[in-house]
Amino acid sequence: MKAVILHGPDNYPNNYEVMDIPKSVCGDEEILLHMRAAALCGTDKRIFTGAKTKGVRKDSVVGHEICGEIAEVGKNVQGFSVGEHVSIANVIPCGHCPACLSGRENACMNRKAIGYEFNGGFEEYVLIPKICIESGNVVKLPEDVSFEAGALIEPLACCIRGLRNTGTGFNDTVLIIGAGPIGLMHLQLSLIAGAKKVIVSELDAEKREIAKKLGATRVVDSAKEDLAAIVAEETNGTGVDRIVMAIGITGLVNSALQLAKKGGTVCLFAGFPKGKTAEIDPSIIHYNELNVTGSTAYKRIDYLQAADMVKAHKIDLDAIVSARFTLDKFKEALDLHMSGKALKVVIVNQ
Repeated sequence: MKAVILHGPDNYPNNYEVMDIPKSVCGDEEILLHMRAAALCGTDKRIFTGAKTKGVRKDSVVGHEICGEIAEVGKNVQGFSVGEHVSIANVIPCGHCPACLSGRENACMNRKAIGYEFNGGFEEYVLIPKICIESGNVVKLPEDVSFEAGALIEPLACCIRGLRNTGTGFNDTVLIIGAGPIGLMHLQLSLIAGAKKVIVSELDAEKREIAKKLGATRVVDSAKEDLAAIVAEETNGTGVDRIVMAIGITGLVNSALQLAKKGGTVCLFAGFPKGKTAEIDPSIIHYNELNVTGSTAYKRIDYLQAADMVKAHKIDLDAIVSARFTLDKFKEALDLHMSGKALKVVIVNQ
């Protein structure tokens, strides 16, 4: 079978190759998944360039946004059948570390994950281990859900976790900084949660247009427009209730804090470069009583709720997919993803 093998974190773009490797053998307590869609994300960019190494193994297959069709079921596996469409909640918490025991399984100190400790989605057939099946991380999907949308349940679950941390609710005014795939998911979730206005700041014109189509109240090109003035206009000078930073630029953190209303919340959702710091004015947080929160991964309840939303067609994930490539065209896919010019780039496998 074809697979993208990551040889190590160094020497990008020459640290991976598309290879023919032996097809995985399905054990008695495993599922062999015929990968049908596996999406690239910002974390993959950091993995291939060596900015993220935790849990990533040398000469392994990465890719953690996965959907497919069951090709084989181990004889001891109950409740699954060949031909069923499933998506994979790739993060498997340990359940007994201090983070898990305090209700933060998304921040598990010993978590394992498909695409890290186990081979991931950038291969024709993905072996789903016993621990993933027993944890309830294999989620069945109806056939009217596209494989691409099924793959994007994983980042949607992360956004639901971010929405909970941000606290967005009825009648809130929300500012989303960045209209990449994550920003566009946060836009739709904010509207579903009852936000009365969602302002989206994005430099790319095509992404601004998609944000408009998905329901943004106002889109702003902050390179040409005064974002602070527009926020003041839209909020009668009070500032926004909730801010989601969906782009990991540390230099924007302080200016984001200045746009929140008194008692507002700023969620630093995006991953930020390791070792890069942001210079902030703490008096903004102090005198305005701001809540500043982060968000990491997702809980299984977030993933299951994301899957339910997709099954019910309550959110449009297909609109976020802008390019599809086969495994043998992975270099072109990764190059486009790295360029930042596309939204979601998905590897498809028929």
